[in-house]
Amino acid sequence: MSHYESIFILNPALSESQVKDVIKKYQSFLKDNGSKIIDTENWGLKKLAYSIQNKLSGFYVLIDFEHDGELNVIDSYETELKRDERIMRYLNVKLDKYATEWSVKRRSRMKKEKV
Repeated sequence: MSHYESIFILNPALSESQVKDVIKKYQSFLKDNGSKIIDTENWGLKKLAYSIQNKLSGFYVLIDFEHDGELNVIDSYETELKRDERIMRYLNVKLDKYATEWSVKRRSRMKKEKV
C-alpha cells in the first residue's frame, strides 16, 4: 500500500462551511476509489509567500491517505483538483518509508499539542 500526502490551497473568499464542503468532497472521492484516509488537517487561512491568482492568502488543507493499486485513481484525483475553481494550487506526493515515519511522528506531536 502506497502512502500519499495531498495538500491544496483554497480561495480565501470561501466561508468555513464551504471549505469543509471541499474537504468532504475530496475525502469522499478518495474513499470511493479505494483509498484509506489516515488524517486530514485544516491549517486555516495563511498568508502566501507570493500572490496566486492575485490573492495574498489562502486556506491550506492536508489530506494524508493510503492507496493500493492503480495510478489512474491518482491521475483522476489530480484532474478533479485541476477542474475545481476553488483550488488555487495543489501538490500530491508519494511518501517513501522515511517520510512516512516522519509523518507519523508529526501527527502524534500535533495531537499532543492540541491536548
